[in-house]
Amino acid sequence: MMEKFLLFVALPVVLVCALIEAWVLSRRARFDWKAMGVSMADLIGRTVVSILLPMSIAGPAIDFIWGRRLATAHLDSWQGVLILFFGQEFCYYCYHRAAHRVRWFWCHHSVHHSPNELNLSAAFRVGLLGKLIGNTLFFIPLIWIGFSPRIVAATLALNLLYQFWIHATWIPRLGWLEYVFNTPSAHRVHHAANLEYLDANYGGVLIVFDRLFGTYSKERDDIACRYGLVHPQTSYNPLRIEFDPWAALARDLLGARSIRAVLGYLLMPPGWKPDGEGETTEELRLRAAGSRR
Repeated sequence: MMEKFLLFVALPVVLVCALIEAWVLSRRARFDWKAMGVSMADLIGRTVVSILLPMSIAGPAIDFIWGRRLATAHLDSWQGVLILFFGQEFCYYCYHRAAHRVRWFWCHHSVHHSPNELNLSAAFRVGLLGKLIGNTLFFIPLIWIGFSPRIVAATLALNLLYQFWIHATWIPRLGWLEYVFNTPSAHRVHHAANLEYLDANYGGVLIVFDRLFGTYSKERDDIACRYGLVHPQTSYNPLRIEFDPWAALARDLLGARSIRAVLGYLLMPPGWKPDGEGETTEELRLRAAGSRR
């Protein structure tokens, strides 16, 4: 039922909305149609990969945990629905934070951040290799406490569907909603490559875990968001956008001279170097602070 809803209802609606927005924006100013084409190519490619590769690398672990679950949870009460909603939101926050702070996951997630303009079509650019890197491992706690893998996957799909509209740049701040929900303003900050905004606002539907764990950053009137990667991706080749981060990781691993370096390149934040002279968010901010003295 959920698969049919996403394919025959949600997908056509979001595609039409993205096309309408693109047409309106192109009437007002220059619009990057090529970038939109790359995002559409990613959507099509991801669909093909899902058909050809129905199983995830995390599948065996999910099956193992489901077979040893603590209980079997049902959604026949409001308590069960709330536990699933907040549990999924917390797991998503953990995954999304890791996707920015662990290079292995960032190599995949960077595809989503590669557009240099933010608009609704950018939401389609997610990357092809999600099933091969273990993203779904972050949601195993929900399965362990008793929610079926199918229900967890459906809830995640709805979470991601919610996030479609927050990729708009023309929706203003939304008052008190900014304190609770992930809004377009909060997500503009998340997609910004400005040093002041890096590594912030990881929530899916809610922004409360960012506020609880100190990763919330407010959109500022004095700093306009610059979208894209710290080192902008200028290619419109979908294969380069998809595989350049992995090629860079492979080069670093081949040049590693110790187990520490290998593990660091895989598990430390993007930009990490064994000698401490890298370009992690923290190092870039320290250098920027030093240059202002």
